[in-house]
Amino acid sequence: MQLPTANGTTATATREKVRLQRGFRLRYSLASWLGLLPFLLFCLLFELLPAFIIIQGSFTDSNSGALTLNNFRALLASAVYLRAFQNSIILSLVTALIGTVVGFFAAYGIYKTRTSWLRNLLIGFSSIAANFAGIPLAFAFVSTLGVTGLITVLIQRLLHINIYNEGFSLYSFLGLVLAYTYFQLPLMVLLTMPTFNALKPEWLEAATNLGASRATYWGRVAFPIILPSLVAAAMLLFANSLGAFATAYALAQGNINLVTIQIAFAVNGNVTIDPGLANALAVGMFVVLLFAVTLYTSMLRRVSRWQER
Repeated sequence: MQLPTANGTTATATREKVRLQRGFRLRYSLASWLGLLPFLLFCLLFELLPAFIIIQGSFTDSNSGALTLNNFRALLASAVYLRAFQNSIILSLVTALIGTVVGFFAAYGIYKTRTSWLRNLLIGFSSIAANFAGIPLAFAFVSTLGVTGLITVLIQRLLHINIYNEGFSLYSFLGLVLAYTYFQLPLMVLLTMPTFNALKPEWLEAATNLGASRATYWGRVAFPIILPSLVAAAMLLFANSLGAFATAYALAQGNINLVTIQIAFAVNGNVTIDPGLANALAVGMFVVLLFAVTLYTSMLRRVSRWQER
């Protein structure tokens, strides 16, 4: 009987080890895909499939069901719908800008807070406020800044000023800006807090050792690093504002012309029911959001470069 040599034993053990490693990688890969399968099904059924149905419906005539471009022709030929896109984009840009600037300083103040319980309390409140929108938020603003709201009455009693006689109205563009800022600002706080954790303390120490002031450090080191994160967060605020519906519908459904409100009118039949036109308006929102998502993705790539360093 021929006994295996040492080299033969080593080679057999190596092949067995490689086989076990391949089997482990295969099982791990299958387990990963099985764990991801529910999420993929959710995206397919509730995100990709509805988007495909909307796009298909935008090219379908509401009466005959035939393929047509009349829905987009009606959209582009109507000053009402073009004004709706203009108002929605302006409202989203204004609220995103206010939320980004004010939320940045608020997040930095929370980040520098040394009291842990106060920091956790503010972050928890931001989490709640960022998700408090829709009809409840509209009613909350009506009860505080409405014609007979709490703050409106207090100002009138203490200062003898009726803010509605001075030109303010909660049911106007300014009122929507205030209502949207309520949930945009805390959302910006939540998005910005991890950004400050990415700033390494040794960067400030190196800048200080080289004679840089704190203003120089923020202007030439810290702010250029976190700027892509701020732009990406601003794009999320823009998309969040553009898609908001319930708050605007409850506060100013007849006073302000927005795309989401026009879609509701086309579906619910404010004048006539036209699902094809509603789908075309939704596709128009997809196009606007595509630019925001593209810029958001570009900024995230820049952020990942700094995180890798």
